[in-house]
Amino acid sequence: MNVLIVHAHPEKKSFSSALKDTAKEYFKSKGDTVVVSDLYKMNFQPTGGKSDFKDIENRDFFKYQMEQLNAFNKDLFDDIIKKEMLKVEAADLIIFNFPLWWFSLPAILKGWVDRVFAMGFCYGAGKGVYEKGVYRGKKKGMLCFTTGGPDFSYTEDGFNGEMNKILFHINHGMLYFVGMDALPYFTAFGPARKSDEERKEYLENYKKHLGKIGEFKSLF
Repeated sequence: MNVLIVHAHPEKKSFSSALKDTAKEYFKSKGDTVVVSDLYKMNFQPTGGKSDFKDIENRDFFKYQMEQLNAFNKDLFDDIIKKEMLKVEAADLIIFNFPLWWFSLPAILKGWVDRVFAMGFCYGAGKGVYEKGVYRGKKKGMLCFTTGGPDFSYTEDGFNGEMNKILFHINHGMLYFVGMDALPYFTAFGPARKSDEERKEYLENYKKHLGKIGEFKSLF
């Protein structure tokens, strides 16, 4: 299996980074191929624009999606974006590894989605979405993330709300939108407030979670 981990945390000593390393080591131990896009280390720019393209079609009115489509058809994507697209194409499983910031992805990871999940490349131009998405039956996607708050705050009655609802725009609106199987996610609740033993237990539980990937069904 080919695994792509898209990692979005600026601190290599963070627990989020420990989760990334755990997944990398786990899959390698199974003989899988693992590629990591460490977005902060790469200094990946989250803002899409004209610089995404080696040339643009409409110089009078810039429309990002239309220029993405033109770039896909004429092979005009910037080399950095094209490299990430090739990683996506090669992957059987894509893991988004990140801290939950403001109930969503960090900007650098959302920008990766904006720029890499481009029109023409993984949707549009005759390609369907959701159950007719281009990656239907071909790729799986999964979220692995940390939170600042404790587990009880992310329930239906908790002060942050139920986690499935919080993550819907990612699991449904990004992964499943392009046809991926959106697998059950892994959450490390408030690791900064946990003991060393509790953090070690999180890492062991993550390995167990990864071991069930072949059994998991898509959330949608």
